[in-house]
Amino acid sequence: MSFGTGLSGLNAASKNLDVIGHNIANANTTGFKNQRAEFAEMYAMALGAAGGSNGGIGVSVANVAQLFTQGNIKITGNNLDLAINGEGLFKVRMTDGSVAYTRNGEFKLDKEGRIITNNGARLQGYLPPAPGAPIPVGATTDLVLPTGAAIAPRATGSSTVNPGIFITANLPATAAVQGSPASPLTADQKKYGTVVNIYDQQGNAIPLQIYFVKTAPNQWSVIGRVDGATPWQDSLGTVNFDAAGEVSNTTPAPLQLPANALAADSYSAGVPSANFPPNPININIGQTGAWTLTQYGSPFAVYDLKQDGYAPGELSSIVISEQGIITARYSNGVSQDAGQVALVRFRNLQGLEPVNGGYWRETFTSGQPIEGQPLTGRFGSIRQNALEESNVDLTQELVNMIVAQRHYQANAQTIKTQDQVQQTLVNLR
Repeated sequence: MSFGTGLSGLNAASKNLDVIGHNIANANTTGFKNQRAEFAEMYAMALGAAGGSNGGIGVSVANVAQLFTQGNIKITGNNLDLAINGEGLFKVRMTDGSVAYTRNGEFKLDKEGRIITNNGARLQGYLPPAPGAPIPVGATTDLVLPTGAAIAPRATGSSTVNPGIFITANLPATAAVQGSPASPLTADQKKYGTVVNIYDQQGNAIPLQIYFVKTAPNQWSVIGRVDGATPWQDSLGTVNFDAAGEVSNTTPAPLQLPANALAADSYSAGVPSANFPPNPININIGQTGAWTLTQYGSPFAVYDLKQDGYAPGELSSIVISEQGIITARYSNGVSQDAGQVALVRFRNLQGLEPVNGGYWRETFTSGQPIEGQPLTGRFGSIRQNALEESNVDLTQELVNMIVAQRHYQANAQTIKTQDQVQQTLVNLR
């Protein structure tokens, strides 16, 4: 029996050394989780045996457990390097169509713009139904970046959310009344004005000059003008202020750049590409939220000015937030959400089956995956330009290796001793 006991100890110590060697070999593997051999004693179970009469017959390796502790976060500067800080696993679809999970965030792009691992597995997440639309949370799919084409232009006034031109400014209450706007405006009537680029259907920029002409006490006329091949000027409406210097009403409400105000080619050849705008563009002054026009006793100042159109643009960079939201930034200054990285967790991480390449697969023991968004519930956050290092403590593993070596030597010594005992018995005369 002693031979068997010693042999089981040798096998267990050898397996322990295998596990330690595997940990040391993967000390620099991104997202690797170290393992440990867990042992269990074995007894000769005799029928009717009780108390301490059962003789021990050695040891067995009960389990090789994975330790899912957090690894250090290392900054890399690569836009597609992602690290999970906290709980969760990346969900990927393997080249054979099966699903696997990983903590290794060394991602790349394939020729179709899909985010993939070094083995070609495709990162899973949530995609918007249309460019720039809200991202729904539902079934995951391959995350694809919009690398294949330029972003299409958008004409000013055509946005489905907050369309038009927005102005925040102060008109001086002490300004002199300048009378009805002349055509063209006089130099004095151009004293208070600003300019904003508006965009036609093909994304051509047209500088729209907006002037404020005081026509009566507490009343200002708003004039639109475009200087080009065929100069254009027209009234956009009238703004009236109350005694406190706040907008009391506008005529019309809201002010508008009228439809077809600019004829095709009136700014320059091919600009606008057609009569523009096809529909009136709202000039939002004092009607919504913080976009306000005032008449206070302070100098003229434009505090904010924007509009909803833009020119076509090329993809210039990708930004991924801690919530895993992928934002595409374009050369025209537009940013659009292109997707969101999904995270997955399991009730029993120890039940996952490790496979080659730094992946795990679901098993009956692990339970079914729980999918969700980063920074919701128990899920951790995403760190862009960073990777999670292996959680292997190299110093501890080297110490463990010394201890395992001693165990191996000690078990070998029991076999050697038993051999000497049996040799002594054989030599009895």
